[in-house]
Amino acid sequence: LGAAVVILASLGQWQLRRGDERRAILAAIEAGRKQAPLPLTPATDPGAMTAWRSAQATGVWLPQFSVLLDNRNHDGKPGYWLATPLLLDADARRAVLVLRGWLPRVMRSQGQGPAQPPLPATPADEQTVKGELSPRVPRLFELWSLGAADQSALPASLPVEGGVLPQVQNLPLDAYAKATGLTLLPTVLSQSEGGADDGLVRDWPQPSVDFQQNTSYAVQWFAF
Repeated sequence: LGAAVVILASLGQWQLRRGDERRAILAAIEAGRKQAPLPLTPATDPGAMTAWRSAQATGVWLPQFSVLLDNRNHDGKPGYWLATPLLLDADARRAVLVLRGWLPRVMRSQGQGPAQPPLPATPADEQTVKGELSPRVPRLFELWSLGAADQSALPASLPVEGGVLPQVQNLPLDAYAKATGLTLLPTVLSQSEGGADDGLVRDWPQPSVDFQQNTSYAVQWFAF
């Protein structure tokens, strides 16, 4: 009986900690979205690039460095996020990585696996892009079979021959900067406006912040 009490109490404490984590996430989201929109330039203070803050960048797309982030589902449909850098300063090769939106997966015929999906046209002239900031590309948990090669690793150098976009699970900014030779701002812009006619879906997932649910579960565990 004593062991059961300890286990149940531990589960209740765990739910309270999860609730505190979700409260902190909610507070960060609200604080970021209350800030004035941030203009992103090569001179922007990195300390001002806080998560969830609205931001705006003006530059030229570099579609040759685009990457598809695999296994990003939307409404239960498999697909990709399209990531493309926006060049802010050509001389310094200073850019910001933009998550442009979601597009569905396309399968090859005869069960040969996914093909590269049709990509939206990328305007060649200067564009202004608005969205929200994140300190990194949201990660997807990776689980590889023992002894299997990682087929979604970022190539050492971009662009790749043939114009085929790499399909990766995750995209660390430091590895991406090394592959492209760009100097990236220490932030990622999830696009909400600009290029609205490109057919991409910009319904970005939000973290769960229902801390009341954790409190309810904790009460149940303590009651048991």
